[in-house]
Amino acid sequence: MAETFRSVPQMFLHRVGKTPDRDAFLFPDENGWTALSWRQVGEKVKAIACGLRALGLGDEERASILSATRLDWILADLGILAAGGATTTIYPSSTTPDCLFILQDSGTRLLLAESREQADRIAAKRSEVPDVKAIVVFEGTGTDDGYVLTLEQLMTKGREWDAANPGRYEAIVDAVRTDALATLIYTSGTTGRPKGVELTHDCWLYEAEAIDELKLLNEDDRQYFWLPLAHSFGKVLEAAQLRIGFSTAVDGRVEKIVENLGQVKPTFVAAVPRIFEKIYNKVTTGAKEAGGAKWAIFSWAFGVGREVSKLRLAGQEPTGLLALKHKVAHALVFSKLHALFGGRLRCFVSGSAPLARPLGEFFHAAGIIVLEGYGLTETSAATCVNTLGKLRFGTVGAPLPGTRIQIAEDGEILIKGRGVMRGYHNLPDQTAETLDADGWLHSGDIGHVEDGFVKITDRKKDLIKTSGGKYVAPQMLEKRLTVACPYVSHSLAHGDNRNFVSMLIALDPEAITKWATAHGLVGKSYPEIVASKEVRDLIAPFIDEVNKDVASWEQVKKWTILPADLTLEGGDLTPSMKLKRKTVEQKYRSQLDGFYEETTVRL
Repeated sequence: MAETFRSVPQMFLHRVGKTPDRDAFLFPDENGWTALSWRQVGEKVKAIACGLRALGLGDEERASILSATRLDWILADLGILAAGGATTTIYPSSTTPDCLFILQDSGTRLLLAESREQADRIAAKRSEVPDVKAIVVFEGTGTDDGYVLTLEQLMTKGREWDAANPGRYEAIVDAVRTDALATLIYTSGTTGRPKGVELTHDCWLYEAEAIDELKLLNEDDRQYFWLPLAHSFGKVLEAAQLRIGFSTAVDGRVEKIVENLGQVKPTFVAAVPRIFEKIYNKVTTGAKEAGGAKWAIFSWAFGVGREVSKLRLAGQEPTGLLALKHKVAHALVFSKLHALFGGRLRCFVSGSAPLARPLGEFFHAAGIIVLEGYGLTETSAATCVNTLGKLRFGTVGAPLPGTRIQIAEDGEILIKGRGVMRGYHNLPDQTAETLDADGWLHSGDIGHVEDGFVKITDRKKDLIKTSGGKYVAPQMLEKRLTVACPYVSHSLAHGDNRNFVSMLIALDPEAITKWATAHGLVGKSYPEIVASKEVRDLIAPFIDEVNKDVASWEQVKKWTILPADLTLEGGDLTPSMKLKRKTVEQKYRSQLDGFYEETTVRL
């Protein structure tokens, strides 16, 4: 019989006791990668939890974490939960006003920050967050007045508190209720003020149980983890690890992903679609530019791979001549891609945003499985997922065991189950708008169910309704362009209440600069390159490809290439790499309005 737990910290202590000497986490340092056993993690978490109690953290009181992804983040989170508190997550890229809003709205008592730099910008506004009694920093020094202290100082306080209160730590863990608040995650806010999503211990317990039941992962797996832990996608994997017991290599530096994969040699990696898009673009562009025999071999290999992919999706294996061809294709082409990922990868898991179907098919042809899933912050991240034994490209898989899906009359996906949030923090009216009286969460996503597989078509609020009354799914057009054109970084389809669809296009700086160097634009700056006639002529056929086989009202009639890429730093993307549509539309309002100054385009 599978174990059941009352809380996340109880599940954590059970893991420590069950496999104390197995590797729990690996983290990078000056010596390469250092491993911590579950026993060592247990000792650190206990010291942090007791230190937080010594600083006055009470049951369900909020402690916020303002940090990039690193091992200290996970230890701090587990420490907060083991102290009976609730973790509030803050993206390190958040502006100071946004940080202050979250600290104020959540009623945060203690803040754990990555560095003195992060701590100082909050300490400078100390009068605006009077409920914050202290700040703990993962790196850097504390202050003489004790308002800022180091993580080591916190742990020293914790060990002293534990010595003075024997057995109290275990009693606090035992007292944590299943329905108590565990995590307060503020939505990344593609529109308006972020809302605090209240997730209980039972939400995370359910997610861990459901993922375990799928048998997708096991104790011997190794995860490479880089996702933002302030996002629910990262948090759900933390919960799954506690139940299943696999090890995790943690490094939030995106620029280190490729290098680290070769060192860590993971068996699975979770990522967002943009990562797969960049890999796909780099691989295919490199092969095309090599030309001649290399491009011919590459194209032949993927032709073979697609034949094998179809067989495997039907539950068969290649035989005879096809099996021989596939062996050669793997040796010449696919093996290099496998080596790039460390050589032991069983699967990727894709989430946070829609994955274009051709991308999943491309990787599967190379023998690399990308399992697309779906969920919301409001559903503790994981709601549906494809599995190794039940995979259909173009869908987000079947609902997790115990989760129910229903399609409303207008096509909106409704979700019910233990993973659904308690509500929005301090926002009863908005909670009532999203959670109906029968407990169904209104997702805001449009989709349908095919043979048990859920297919997402677009966001309800993102659907374009032209002035002619026709509906257009912008993400469908954007995904078509991303797959068709290896030089595109991001795109935005626009046309709500307009008489046709237009598009803003941002090009990948690395890819387009490389192309420009090879095509007579040496020495040109990025803005000069993307403004050139040569680049416009390069992109135009890909727009034609997007417009092929779609209805006339869905076609992109006018488009422009932006003078700069859309980035997180520029405020164009959320930390989970989703497009901030309203922000981008406002930023480039003049270009968009310019498309419609002449309205003679026929639909």
